[in-house]
Amino acid sequence: MIFNKDTASKTAELLLQINAIKLNPGNPFTWASGWKSPIYCDNRITLSFPPIRNYLKDEFAKNIEKQFGKPDVIAGVATGAIGIGLLVAEALALPFVYVRPEPKKHGRLNQIEGFLQKGQNVVVIEDLISTGNSSLMAVEALKNAGANVKGMAAIFSYGFDVANDNFKKANVDLFTLSNYENLLPLAVAKKYITEAEEKALQEWRVSPSTWGIEKSTLK
Repeated sequence: MIFNKDTASKTAELLLQINAIKLNPGNPFTWASGWKSPIYCDNRITLSFPPIRNYLKDEFAKNIEKQFGKPDVIAGVATGAIGIGLLVAEALALPFVYVRPEPKKHGRLNQIEGFLQKGQNVVVIEDLISTGNSSLMAVEALKNAGANVKGMAAIFSYGFDVANDNFKKANVDLFTLSNYENLLPLAVAKKYITEAEEKALQEWRVSPSTWGIEKSTLK
């Protein structure tokens, strides 16, 4: 679920402007999972553009407080959300921690880096939601450490049904600054893609694991 429509449109436009989101149905990308994809999203690029990262920071801070109330701690999911998570924590004048995919294999064996007390209210920051599995692993680690996870806020989501199901099963509220549904009409309106390319992107969204295996759907 997006925080609001205006933020979703503005965020999508900014991500397209700096190529944090690339759309190329005719020459699809290959994800680490092996999926063929007409879209590639790397929101870490936003950190290199001060006006854009400040916009994201301010929108996160404002909407997190409105939606969840002011938490005790902001947690970023490593590694993609460490930068933006820290900026949000700074904007809210809150402590910050980040969560590794798994505990370190040396030293203190930490999975959560930073100071976190049992019972503290935490909002988790993520840069991108695909299936939601890695994001929810971070939530689980925080809960195992005794945190009260109020919810998660992310820059962008592909809006896959599997992700929606995963967050629902985990009973975790997810809000995003923007998402796939709001991206596509804007991309057409701003002439980043044609209507024919939008059709291919919509088809990918329906079945991302099988799209493009035999041939591109773009005609």
